[in-house]
Amino acid sequence: MIDAKHAFCNIRVGRFFSSESQTILKLPDNAFKSHLIAGPKTEAAITKEECWKYFEQMYVMRRMEITCDTEYKARNIRGFCHLYDGQEAIAVGVGAILNAADSWITSYRCHCVSLVRGGSVEGVLGELFGFKQGQTGGKGGSMHLYNKAGGFFGGQGIVGAQVPVGAGLAFAAKYKTPPGEKMPVAFAAYGDGAANQGQIWEAANMCSLWKLPMMFCIENNQYGMGTSIERSSSNFDYYTMGNTIPGLWMDGMNVFAVREGMKVAKDWCSNGNGPIYIEMNTYRYHGHSMSDPGTTYRNRDEVQAMRSARDPIEYVKNVMVQNDFATAEELKSAEKRIRAEVTESLKKVKGGTLPSMDELTTNIYLNETPEFIRMPDYAKSLVA
Repeated sequence: MIDAKHAFCNIRVGRFFSSESQTILKLPDNAFKSHLIAGPKTEAAITKEECWKYFEQMYVMRRMEITCDTEYKARNIRGFCHLYDGQEAIAVGVGAILNAADSWITSYRCHCVSLVRGGSVEGVLGELFGFKQGQTGGKGGSMHLYNKAGGFFGGQGIVGAQVPVGAGLAFAAKYKTPPGEKMPVAFAAYGDGAANQGQIWEAANMCSLWKLPMMFCIENNQYGMGTSIERSSSNFDYYTMGNTIPGLWMDGMNVFAVREGMKVAKDWCSNGNGPIYIEMNTYRYHGHSMSDPGTTYRNRDEVQAMRSARDPIEYVKNVMVQNDFATAEELKSAEKRIRAEVTESLKKVKGGTLPSMDELTTNIYLNETPEFIRMPDYAKSLVA
């Protein structure tokens, strides 16, 4: 796991207490379902330190995404923009289990995953503004955040295209691991709208044949771009779609369920058993993108009901209060502090500058000699 004290860089995340005893949290009986594998226990050992860290990480994500929404509507952010609010428990729960050696690749809804993998609020906002201070120098924008040093291989703009790349990362992990040692894993996330793509089936077949440490994670937020899962899939128990590949379903609105489920999934993959399918049952609060009001295929009452009954942040807050890890007043104070810090990050970002015109010709093979291209014509040109 990447050090939480540095996870978001310019935003303080997590409070660090002295060593303390654990509390056993009873998870809902319906937190997990499994296919061809034993599911996790419906309980989680938690500490005050962990709860504060998860709460603050998720609240930073929520405030950042709300800020993106506001700035987009003010036309300060242009182009494509897909927000993650409502799904924060997945990024935080997965981030609690994957370490820096593991690879993580996802779709264009990637702002919050970028934070977990070593990014910062300033880096994300700067990228959305197109400034050179952004995480990828202002050249990638909302859909193309990337941080190789943090094991984050990016958000991908083409639906489902990240999954075969994830299979390649899994192949590399197995190839580089000495026999008998635990392997790093590759985690490729995609939505229910991409779940039936042919390239995903092909990647799954290869991963199964070669027993690659690959996690196929469907973040099922119920609607794809705007089509319900009932209308888009003949089998919308996505965790069973791997057929002979085992699968886990977990409550993606519960950070502790995600964390416990990921422990089982990572243990399976890293020990040479091959790939696993994971379904995170979740819900996005915004529309598919900023051009989608999100109310033509669902109504406002449905969204409000989800916010009231299953909000991932409110759940953690309730756990903290009920276990005397925090008071309501302390949580409100933390929220106020985080809101101020995100606002301050936004102010700093707005003082940024656009990349220079020279940047148009960087990061491509122009008048440069790449280290290696598997291509006979290129080899001949070197001889000539």
